[in-house]
Amino acid sequence: MVDTSLYLAFLVAAFALCVTPGPDMMFIVAVGGRGGPAAGVMAAAGVASAMFVHTVAAALGLSALFTALPVLYYVLRWLGAAYLLYLAVKAFRDRSVIGEEDGDARTGSGMRRAFWQGAVTNLLNPKVILFNVAFLPQFVDPSLGHVSGQFLLLGATLVVMGFLWDGAVGLLSGRLSLVLRRSRRVARALNVFTGTVFAGLAVRLAVTSPK
Repeated sequence: MVDTSLYLAFLVAAFALCVTPGPDMMFIVAVGGRGGPAAGVMAAAGVASAMFVHTVAAALGLSALFTALPVLYYVLRWLGAAYLLYLAVKAFRDRSVIGEEDGDARTGSGMRRAFWQGAVTNLLNPKVILFNVAFLPQFVDPSLGHVSGQFLLLGATLVVMGFLWDGAVGLLSGRLSLVLRRSRRVARALNVFTGTVFAGLAVRLAVTSPK
């Protein structure tokens, strides 16, 4: 269904993309640092799930519709920036330490929250949609047919690779945070760091152009 040489080239490019630090990785590090190892992994799972949604949209041609209606880019961009600012404010106002008031970060509700934060943040990032439109088609060979199937295979590969790498990053950042957060002062510093990351990502999303 796919050209072998193209797929091998895609694997190399996808690996390079996955290991290069970017907004999603910084978000996962921040969530892991604030909520612990499991929260970091769940945030990575949320990002990966959203990436697969973007892939399906690209396969169905919905991403092309997005590029044809630039207003959607700006709507999603500002919604995403507003959501990240909301998360930043929550982190700045947080005075808890894992094991005390913030103990629910390791419960089922905390894990679901980390997952959905990762998913929503990625879904509301129009840059990801444009990335799928620009990147995936380079490794699709229309002459082989099953174009949608090729999109899905490439997207699924990227999602799995991304989750394995980002999940490991979230796990490590969470484990480190559990050691550091024994001090309330350090815990507060980690919350400030998390809020700063979220705010920085919000500003980055708000000011970057679609090109």
